[in-house]
Amino acid sequence: MASLLKINKRKYFGTDGIRGSISKETNPEFVLKLGWAAGSVFKEEGINTLIIGKDTRISGYMLETALQAGIIAAGVNVKLVGPMPTPAISYLANSFKKQAGVVISASHNSYEDNGIKFFGDDGKKIPDSLEQKIEQKLSEDMIVVDAKYLGKAERISDANGRYIEFCKSSLKRDINFSSLKIVLDVANGAAYDVAPKVFRELGAELIVIADKPDGMNINKDCGSTNIELLKNEVKKHAADFGLALDGDGDRLIFVDENSEKLDGDEILFILARDKFENQITLGSKGVVGTIMTNKGLEIALKEFGIDLIRADVGDRYVLQKLEELEWELGGEQSGHIMCLDIANTGDAIVSSIKFLEAVLYSNKSLQQLLKPFKKYPQILTKIKTSDPDKILSNNKFISLYENFLEKIKLKDGRINIRKSGTESAIRIMVESTDENHTKDISDQLTKAAQQIA
Repeated sequence: MASLLKINKRKYFGTDGIRGSISKETNPEFVLKLGWAAGSVFKEEGINTLIIGKDTRISGYMLETALQAGIIAAGVNVKLVGPMPTPAISYLANSFKKQAGVVISASHNSYEDNGIKFFGDDGKKIPDSLEQKIEQKLSEDMIVVDAKYLGKAERISDANGRYIEFCKSSLKRDINFSSLKIVLDVANGAAYDVAPKVFRELGAELIVIADKPDGMNINKDCGSTNIELLKNEVKKHAADFGLALDGDGDRLIFVDENSEKLDGDEILFILARDKFENQITLGSKGVVGTIMTNKGLEIALKEFGIDLIRADVGDRYVLQKLEELEWELGGEQSGHIMCLDIANTGDAIVSSIKFLEAVLYSNKSLQQLLKPFKKYPQILTKIKTSDPDKILSNNKFISLYENFLEKIKLKDGRINIRKSGTESAIRIMVESTDENHTKDISDQLTKAAQQIA
């Protein structure tokens, strides 16, 4: 009998840095030592400064202080930028020489959680090998460098302006957004200040919502994981598009003029069509998705001569596969989109600009552009549990999964069951050509998982 468990060699790091409750996994004492451990490891790599950004959670101020103290204790300098999107820290780390980046954010999680993620001086998320070195350092006693070797702290006063200009530069064609009315949901998060400025400076008529962070309303009933508010506002204002970011500004979800959701798969399809139909791109025509990417996208891309290769879930794994294949475009259904010809990580603002540019340049309606993409019926379910392994190692659950796996193959279907890399939960994906068949299997697997949880 096959096991659904995957071995994670890292104790603290998940698919997107370290994340958890501020009273448990990411408490100030731990973050202080994490700062020291990371600073020590980066110093060994020749990095002399870490740029610290954060989202708008109330705990960010507390953890920023702890992280800063740990890094300085390791003899590494700190540069502070305050609340800024995660991809902005990636951009800044890549802009300065021998400087890496740190983001204090739990992305789309609620305000009770927080997290830490690291970028190298190339603006890319650090590899597993570096995360393992940091974890090894965490097991050692914390030793503060001599006073004369302590790091120093300063603030980057023009960080917002730098990033805004970078985002605007991703609009390559002689196009502006003056013909567009857009509702922008910034999730009361890290992009609340810079994102509206970018789109207004590109000419869009903008209605901004969820842009008044109070430390506790990040992602609350808004943002890319809850688009009901956005849908209503698009209808209310008769907007051309609605755009929702997540709490740290690296995910995006669009809704069209009819308030219909466009997820990462549809965004990738539009970007791929534009890239390979209208641009000269050297090498093979390919896009990287994940094991969750809808089979319909694979089929639609194939009709345009574009290959789809799947990576594990997590934008870090999409990036690794893109670099391995020397491709430029990839992403996740959740809205992490990577345009490596512009940015070194997933950037929701940049990807949004490229999407809108592609639609405007095509002189076609969105419906015309998406017509070749026929989605397979797919159901995604999240089961929250304090012990995901209890479900994934249960023999009855595994047997049920294996039984359904054989049946769904007859309908050109797939099942993927995995532990979440960002919260204490398991995620079940069921997909096939038959909607009723898909729903029946999803319901039974979900019910079985809930009974074990």
